[in-house]
Amino acid sequence: MRGTVNTAASAEEAESLGSRVSLWVYRVVALIAGMALFFPPANPGRISEKINAAASLFTTGISRDTITNSMGRILRSQWIQDSDITLLMISCIVVMLGVIACAAGACMSLGNRKMRRTGLLLPLCGAPVMGVGLFLIHRAYQNMLTHGEEVGKLDTIKVMIPGGFWVFCVFAGLLLLTAAIAFFTTEPEKNRAARMEMDEKYKLFLMMLPVILLSFIFAYLPIWGWRYAFFDYKPGGVIGPENYVGLKWFGSLFNDPATVSDLIRVLRNTLIMSGLGIATSWLPIAFAVLLAEVRSTRFQRTVQTLTTIPNFISWVLVYAIAICIFSTDGFVNSFLTNVMHQSGANTNYLQIADHTWLKMLLWGTWKGVGWSAIVYIAGIAGIDQQLYEAARVDGANRFRCIWHITIPGLMPTYMVMLLMSIAGILSNGMEQYLVFENAMNKDVIEVLDLYVYHIGIGQNQIPLSTVVGISKSLIGVTLLFGANGISKAIRGESII
Repeated sequence: MRGTVNTAASAEEAESLGSRVSLWVYRVVALIAGMALFFPPANPGRISEKINAAASLFTTGISRDTITNSMGRILRSQWIQDSDITLLMISCIVVMLGVIACAAGACMSLGNRKMRRTGLLLPLCGAPVMGVGLFLIHRAYQNMLTHGEEVGKLDTIKVMIPGGFWVFCVFAGLLLLTAAIAFFTTEPEKNRAARMEMDEKYKLFLMMLPVILLSFIFAYLPIWGWRYAFFDYKPGGVIGPENYVGLKWFGSLFNDPATVSDLIRVLRNTLIMSGLGIATSWLPIAFAVLLAEVRSTRFQRTVQTLTTIPNFISWVLVYAIAICIFSTDGFVNSFLTNVMHQSGANTNYLQIADHTWLKMLLWGTWKGVGWSAIVYIAGIAGIDQQLYEAARVDGANRFRCIWHITIPGLMPTYMVMLLMSIAGILSNGMEQYLVFENAMNKDVIEVLDLYVYHIGIGQNQIPLSTVVGISKSLIGVTLLFGANGISKAIRGESII
């Protein structure tokens, strides 16, 4: 009898182990497949070399222009049918729906047994849907191949089966296999009244998952573009062994006198403007403290709303406002001419280069001080009110309460924001300086980000702009760890 019980327990443990292993494999594959939707080299829909190599599966499914932007003559001559392009887009959307279903099932597999088994039904349906989408992609490939042979233009169309097609075939097979193993090795919930539930830690993880994925897509995936720094690449060209140049473009940063001169100039502008921003980083704290001391709640809300709204105004509209105020026939010159009766009041304050750094600081402060103060207003609300009551009992006035309670309570938050500002000292944005730039003030307003835009987009020097961007990122990371080490040595606290 005891041997029978031990055998049953061993079998149950083995099934449990097999289910856990298959579940983790399934989750990992679903995560990789979800990220592969946005990874151009894994695009199974690039069935022709005429399709943009930078197009991902997601882009191929939703953007017809991306597919056809280099097929103008091919489509006009009907060497490829429009119906094949439509079929390709539908196929990519079907594959994406299958991947989404598998990803949803992977999220539900983190719940209890009832939720897990219910969630595992999604990949059992989603993986075949992926298979259907891949079959339709292959069908579109066959149609293009057949039609290309009929018109004798295969060399022009360059139809092919991309490597991403087989990658997604493997994904679909693994998802179906692991989900099936996990489903059939997980015992059904015997209590029919049981509810689908999930641990709090997994709920929090799933809440953060979209942020993690968006960070990967927009912050880490673009690092793939750093490869342009090692090739002699021209827009519209290809990357291959024939144009590999190694560290040539890194050396040009220091060997070309013109480039060195430009870098020194833009670094001067960048460091001065960022330094002014760091020097005035206390303004949001002062604004938050002053606003918190106002007794009228209605006045507080009104002021906070009016100072937060500018953050949501684009820099193009800000420049339009600046034109209305400071242009030759703007408000300032009209006031000086019509009210103050000054002759010759026709100065265009936006064109002259005088005090450009100060003007950019003032515009940035006006636009962002209210928004930056929100985090400090929340910090003030989180300070224990009993500290203020005890201080008042001891005879402290409002100024003493601010100096000894409010400011120290906000310092940890301020230090974190200061460390982030130091880490991003070379990244002060581009939009503001782009709209305010003109021929008169270019030498003093062009910052590093704007310089990268000019040489990359304006002059088509993609490798050189990539090298500058890489250098800026590496310096930023170094500054972050350096500032964090100084903070840990002085204050005993760090953010990393």
